[in-house]
Amino acid sequence: MGPSPLVIAITALLVLSIPLFLHFVIYRSTSATSLPSFLLIGPSGSGKTSLLTLFERGHTANTHTSQVPLSVELSLPITTTTASSRYRSINDPSLQVHKRFLLSDTPGHGKLRYHALDSIVKPQNLKGIIFLIDAANVSTGTGGLGNEGLREAAEYLHDVLLLLQKRSTSSNTSRAPKEMPVLVAANKLDLFTALPAPLVKTALESEITNVRSSRAKGLLDSGIGIGDTDLGEEREWLGDGGEGKFEFSQMEEVNCPVTVLGGNVLGADGADVARWWDWIGSNL
Repeated sequence: MGPSPLVIAITALLVLSIPLFLHFVIYRSTSATSLPSFLLIGPSGSGKTSLLTLFERGHTANTHTSQVPLSVELSLPITTTTASSRYRSINDPSLQVHKRFLLSDTPGHGKLRYHALDSIVKPQNLKGIIFLIDAANVSTGTGGLGNEGLREAAEYLHDVLLLLQKRSTSSNTSRAPKEMPVLVAANKLDLFTALPAPLVKTALESEITNVRSSRAKGLLDSGIGIGDTDLGEEREWLGDGGEGKFEFSQMEEVNCPVTVLGGNVLGADGADVARWWDWIGSNL
């Protein structure tokens, strides 16, 4: 005597419903938190919210100064390939899944930067950091607002890189922390007064050296020296022990490669952010 039609129907229903349940309930509920993420930081006025809007909508819109962090789920453009999908077929149905990520915009005002710093200290599947800078506001000439913009950007970037360095030097294990790449995105290159990316790199390295020296002098004036063993020389001074000229290449020793790439979110000829998309793809 075979099974009754009712038993067959119940069995078939279970066979069909369990996979659907696992996919829609369990997978969907965890996918948002398991997506790789990138942190978007930088001084106020550098164009972070405009860049987030451009990445999300494909065009810019009127924005206002951010007061709270904002995370948006994005997908890489069709023309951009992720590092993890380099050898995947274009017909692979899972290809698009590997292009999804979260981009978290953070306020650039000095009193609100703790949002960004907290995200670095306690990262959630963080794949990289994008430090957006106004390349038209980092002039190295004497006087004017340009020096102030350069100083502000250098101080902020100094603190971010020092946090990343401490992440490595404060490790209690012999295993190096995972790589945390940093993109210094030189924005507004469409403006005549903007410095090209190589000069932005040079200006930031030089000004970060000045920031480090001035902070060292402040400690020396208070009676604490760079060699103070209680501070821990490698942990408290950015770069090679806090001496000599700082260069971004020094961050490779703590598994934090820094790349400087130019582009523009706005412009008479449209946006130019392809190099930034490619950098994101290379770290997914």
